[in-house]
Amino acid sequence: MSTSRLSRLPTWISHWLGYRAEPVKPLPTYQIAAWSFITAFCGLSVVQAIFNYAHYFTSRNVPGIIASYGASAVLCFGAVESPLAQPRALIFGHFFSALTGICITKLFSLMPNEARFESLRWLAASLSTATAIVVMQLTGTTHPPAGATALLPATNDEVWNLSWYYLPVVLLSSTLLVVCAILLNNIQRRYPVFWIAPTPPKAAAAAPAPVSASTSASAPAHGSAANTDAGSSQEKLPKGSV
Repeated sequence: MSTSRLSRLPTWISHWLGYRAEPVKPLPTYQIAAWSFITAFCGLSVVQAIFNYAHYFTSRNVPGIIASYGASAVLCFGAVESPLAQPRALIFGHFFSALTGICITKLFSLMPNEARFESLRWLAASLSTATAIVVMQLTGTTHPPAGATALLPATNDEVWNLSWYYLPVVLLSSTLLVVCAILLNNIQRRYPVFWIAPTPPKAAAAAPAPVSASTSASAPAHGSAANTDAGSSQEKLPKGSV
């Protein structure tokens, strides 16, 4: 969603989508700290309340929260202006990492026996995170906490038992955190700074070419020489010819 499109919306809508017509004034450090505490507490509480109490999730043994979202809360509530905290990076970074982690760990689970798989889960974990980093770099969705999202299928049995159901759980967790960040951060701060890509800076006006001292000095000289020649030629004209 581009800035130009957001500017066309009513203020009461565009404000909560991160658009500001004027630059946001920086808050004092104590206010930033207070808002970071309040928003992180509320955001993580919402995610955990849904997964801990909704029967749909408890019946499927879904964890109360995926551990990597604690680190995501640091970014989207404590470093709201960071490119790594914006919705595109948070949502797709976690999703691509979860997909990478599940796919690689499932490949390792094809080992001839369970004991062999268990002995190599550490390798699956390392390969999952390393691959997820590359995927995020190639897609422009780098989100550091998502490295743990790729790691968990190979290291955590509770996550591994979710199998492919891990993907919608991660997608919903990311969406909930972004919605909370939008509603809470925009009270006195601004979030997101951008949705898809940052707005390119405006090109500075080209400065006029400097005039060298020799050029400026020679210009009057030429002008005075021309005036002198014109004056002398007039003196040579016979009287009455003007």
